Amino acid sequence: MTRTAWFEEVQKNISDLIKRSPAADVERNVKAVLGTAFTKLDLVTREEFDIQVELLARSRARLEVLEDQLRALEQKVQGLSTPASSGTTSTPSASNTPPAPPSAV
Repeated sequence: MTRTAWFEEVQKNISDLIKRSPAADVERNVKAVLGTAFTKLDLVTREEFDIQVELLARSRARLEVLEDQLRALEQKVQGLSTPASSGTTSTPSASNTPPAPPSAV
């Protein structure tokens, strides 16, 4: 038997031993447990995550535009609601008040 054939036979024997060992069963069991755990965790794929990140960025940009528009409108309303200072007051004068009724004694 040549050295190469001997190495190949040893390699084959080791591979067969590993296939039959409890390590292979443990690996399968761990994969099954992890698969079940990941299913319960409500995880999303990377593609779904990236889509949501993009939607969030667009929503934030739109929110900033709407906030700017709101500030501009608030300033416009505030400018319209300030009374013009014309120097006149709107309090009634004493000559416009009716006379007091006579008191009954």
